[in-house]
Amino acid sequence: MPEETQTQVEEQAQEKKQEHPAHQTTISEYLESLLVTVILALFGTSFVVQAFKIPSASMESTLLIGDHLLVNKFIFGGNGAWYEKLLPYRQLQRGDIIVFKYPYADHQHFVKRVIGLPGDRVKVVDQTLYINGKALPEPYVVHDSGAPYDPLNYNFPPPRSQLITSAMQPEWAHEMRQYTRGDEIVVPPGKYFAMGDNRDRSLDSRYWGFVDRDAIMGRPFLIYWSVEAKSGDYSGESTFWSRLAGVVQTLAHLPSRTRWSRMLHTVH
Repeated sequence: MPEETQTQVEEQAQEKKQEHPAHQTTISEYLESLLVTVILALFGTSFVVQAFKIPSASMESTLLIGDHLLVNKFIFGGNGAWYEKLLPYRQLQRGDIIVFKYPYADHQHFVKRVIGLPGDRVKVVDQTLYINGKALPEPYVVHDSGAPYDPLNYNFPPPRSQLITSAMQPEWAHEMRQYTRGDEIVVPPGKYFAMGDNRDRSLDSRYWGFVDRDAIMGRPFLIYWSVEAKSGDYSGESTFWSRLAGVVQTLAHLPSRTRWSRMLHTVH
C-alpha cells in the first residue's frame, strides 16, 4: 500500500474513534445542562418566585378572578441574620399586597392587603378604616352596594352586644376579645391585619383573625396572564372531570377569554 494511502486510512480511522467520544460528550453536556436547569427552577420556585392565581373577587378591582401572578418570595427577608443586610430585603409595610397561608382548615393560600402592622390599633366605622385613631386613605378600596348587609363592614371590632356573623370563625370570635381595647383591636407582635380591596365581599382578618408573619409567602409583583373566569372554576369542591372540562374549555377559547390588556401589568 502506498505510504500516502496508508496515512489517509489511519487518519480516517482516528477520526472514527473520536466521533463516538464526542457524541458521548454532547449527551453528557445536555444532561448536565438539563440537571442544572431543573435545580435552578426548583430553587427559584422554592425561594425566589412562585406562580399564583386569583380564585375570588375579594381583591377586585386591583386583582381579578383569573389573574395569574408571579409572587416574589424573596422580598420580605428572613430571621434577621447579619447577612440579610447585604440582600435586597425590606420590612413589610402597610399597603403591601401579600400571599399567605390561611390560618384554618387546609391552609390554602390567600391574597390580601396589609392594613395593620404589629402594635397598630384598628377599627372600622361606617365603612371608614381608622389606624391609630386616624382615617386611612384607601384609593384602592371599592364598596359594593349590592353586597349582602354585614355589620362588620360598618362596625369592627363588634361590640359584645352585637350578634357575631355566621361567616366569622368561631375560634376567632372568642379570641378577638382579648385583643380588643375599647372600640379598637390591637395587632399583636409578629402578626398583621389584612383586608381585601373589595371590602364588602372580602372574608379577611375581620372574620378569621391575624396573619402570622411566618405564614406570609411573599408579595405578588406581576400579572403574567389573565383569563376571564368565575370563582367556580377554581373551587376546591369541584370534581376532577369538571376541572378538566374547565381547562379544555379555557384552552379552546384561549384567545377570546384572555384579558390581553392586563398581561404583564405590575401589581400595586
